[in-house]
Amino acid sequence: MILLTANRSMKGEDSLEQVIREENTMDCLPVITIGDADRFLADRVYRNRCIDRILEILLDIETWMGVGRLFVP
Repeated sequence: MILLTANRSMKGEDSLEQVIREENTMDCLPVITIGDADRFLADRVYRNRCIDRILEILLDIETWMGVGRLFVP
């Protein structure tokens, strides 16, 4: 399962970023983070760029194992 999120928070012991840093291994799938959620919802061109990048990642998922987090676009 791939986690797709707009959560960019790096504050606190239980932030998503902290969990990724502590729990990530080379067998883990990446967390895909959309850089600007508001723009994703409002801007079709930006949304299409994000979707294209997500599809590229998914089609070559083995390459991205263990990287932790990937920001799109």
